[in-house]
Amino acid sequence: MTDGALVGVVVGGTGGVWQVRTNEGKTVDAALRGRLKKSNSGKRADGSLRRDTVLAAAETLKLAVGDDVRLERGDRDDAWAIAEILPRRSRLARRAPGGGMGERIVAANVDQVVIVFAAAKPEPHPRMLDRFLVIAEGNALAAKIVINKVDLVGEDAARERFGAYEKIGYPVLYTAAKAGIGLADARGSLAGRRSVLTGPSGVGKSSLLNAIFPGSGLRVGEISESVNKGRHTTVGAVMLPLPDDDDGYVIDTPGLREVGLWSLPAHDLDKCFPEMRERRDQCRFNDCRHVAEPECAVREAVAQGDITAERYDSYLRLLEELEAEA
Repeated sequence: MTDGALVGVVVGGTGGVWQVRTNEGKTVDAALRGRLKKSNSGKRADGSLRRDTVLAAAETLKLAVGDDVRLERGDRDDAWAIAEILPRRSRLARRAPGGGMGERIVAANVDQVVIVFAAAKPEPHPRMLDRFLVIAEGNALAAKIVINKVDLVGEDAARERFGAYEKIGYPVLYTAAKAGIGLADARGSLAGRRSVLTGPSGVGKSSLLNAIFPGSGLRVGEISESVNKGRHTTVGAVMLPLPDDDDGYVIDTPGLREVGLWSLPAHDLDKCFPEMRERRDQCRFNDCRHVAEPECAVREAVAQGDITAERYDSYLRLLEELEAEA
């Protein structure tokens, strides 16, 4: 700390008050300085701000959970104010609410997206898993898959069902919170990273976290109504610091499925499927949609079994969705 300043990470927000965890391990409430609310990257040549245009509004830097910030003392001795939003190294974005074409940052400075599915109860839906993976790919974020409750079906059966994702190149961990299976590997995959934790309800995310970090009381999916209703929040994201890990956090984003693919052009969807990405340049046509075009390397790989029919079906469904939105 120098001159009363602190550096920390935004872990949550309610209304105009943000919770910031400092590098000293304390969580303080802080308000955003007025000048930051008005700042944007699109100033006029004379340095004045454009506040009256759609472009200026889109370029305004909005604070998000995960942002690293510099704090200063506020108007009162016991108050803190966010004086600077430090440069972001990554972000998870969604379309702005209300049908706008701008973006809203769900979480900033994310290292990876960890997608938790259950081997059973509830029955896993690979199409939903594919959507989560495409969201991660579309935001240029590494993705890991955790298959929980493998004790209900047997680890071998779970590996057989989800082994195709390992062949594609995604790390897949097999866990069972109650049976204590795979917990060390799961903990290692979270350590020292800022991880967006997501997946359908009922897959055991909270049970898994508390099995990995016993006694910590970490729970996800319980965002308070006040946070969700806050005018200045993202989509209810909160960051939970991992016990005994200065750099490890899990970020709960209940609205991740609604993040969608808002900024992804339909012709770039194949780039979000690794097994298609490596073949797209082998197609006869540069603008191949991989639907009915002749000499399509992707469809040939599907016919040969190198790309699974299930993944190709997910691609077609998402392509139709993107083209309809366009």
